[in-house]
Amino acid sequence: MNRPVRTLIALALSSSALAGCVNLAPEHTRPSAATAPAFDPEYRPDGEVVASQLSYRDWFADPRLEMLIATALQNNRDLIAATARIEQARARYRIEDSRRLPTAVADASGTRARSQVQSGATADDVTAVTGNRFSVGVGVSAYEIDFWGRIANMSEAARARYLASVAAQRAFYLSLIADTANTYFALVEAREQIALAQATAESREEGLRLARLRLDQGVISALPYRQAETLLTQARQDLAAQRLAAARLENQLAVLVGGRIPAEMPDGLSLAAQGDDRRLDPGMPSDLLLLRPDIIAAEENLRAARADIGAARAAFFPNISLTGNAGFASSSLDGLFSSDGFGWSFGPKISLPIFDWGAREANLDLARALEVEQVAVYDRTVQGAFREVADALAGRRYLAEQIAVLEQAVAAQQHLTRIATLRNREGVADYLEVLDAQRNLLASRQQLLATQRAWLQNRATLFVALGGGFEAAPANTPGE
Repeated sequence: MNRPVRTLIALALSSSALAGCVNLAPEHTRPSAATAPAFDPEYRPDGEVVASQLSYRDWFADPRLEMLIATALQNNRDLIAATARIEQARARYRIEDSRRLPTAVADASGTRARSQVQSGATADDVTAVTGNRFSVGVGVSAYEIDFWGRIANMSEAARARYLASVAAQRAFYLSLIADTANTYFALVEAREQIALAQATAESREEGLRLARLRLDQGVISALPYRQAETLLTQARQDLAAQRLAAARLENQLAVLVGGRIPAEMPDGLSLAAQGDDRRLDPGMPSDLLLLRPDIIAAEENLRAARADIGAARAAFFPNISLTGNAGFASSSLDGLFSSDGFGWSFGPKISLPIFDWGAREANLDLARALEVEQVAVYDRTVQGAFREVADALAGRRYLAEQIAVLEQAVAAQQHLTRIATLRNREGVADYLEVLDAQRNLLASRQQLLATQRAWLQNRATLFVALGGGFEAAPANTPGE
């Protein structure tokens, strides 16, 4: 290799090694979390299961729900879009990072031209000449030496935004699991409410028939009969409302799974058979900083904002760039690579805006304001995550207590209804007492189903809030 060529390459590589020797970006430190150092011990009994070590298949027992979640994770359009945004951010990072190294361009050309050449002492003595021109070379065009870390910080900002997009995709992944599970539990409840409403309507139809017979026989007045008729219409109205709710939930579930719900699916479980005795260990609030992808995304966005400050500060310093090329030129191909045909050029360029109407100051102010915003977003994300876990821990305790009380209430109301029915048959109690007992029993059963559904939804929310459910391999960081 010719010595000037080696010199040109060596200068380009040495300048790239010197690039970024000064970093004007603020040092990245994780903001202190304005939250309690531990969760309320009243709501967090010792747990034996760590959510972040489990996939959704390990936590949810319903095989139908597992299939729905798997379908959603494969077909959901929003998740597909989030995954595409990862590739976009990765490409942007590679673009920014490539500017840290010089770009070499090789070119070759060949031309044949006819031109007029003055051959004598006067302007009229002209001769037409036809000739060839061949050249081949390599060049480095306007390579910026990054003394102040401008390009390095732009690359770091792009890298942080890539990592933030990866974390955001994981956060959506987990939220999709929670949304699918919660919608499915609501659908199971709606179907059980439909079955309860159907049984109630059939029972009240029979009750209305008996009331009509007793009215015709003069045993009861018109008031109990009209009350029985009213209760039947209420049951039919409730049945229609529950069917509408189930239809809407099926449509919502279809959107979550990315299309139609699969036709062939395993049998599902009832609300009462969904849960188990396993308890999640919430750990310490500080653990969420490393487990929650939404918190990780917020921190990476903060890191990118601070890198932008470094790039904005570097704009106040001189911009130094290098341009060079080396190659061979000749009028014939045979002598193209001879020493006489070799040529080269090399030169630095220094530029510094003297007056830009405050554009650089405004750009720096913008970067600083964005950093303040990202700090606030990070704090809000951390506080929201801690509240979500704390609310779910409280729900785990108190919803379980409500279910226990409601089960007792249903049992007591069933006993009361049997007594009221026997008293009415023996003529001791009015038929209104039977209708009132039946109405209270239905309300207790409906409330129990709703509370069981809320407990299951709270269980799914706590599992995802603690970082559980993710089972796909994490995306690789570019450059690793």
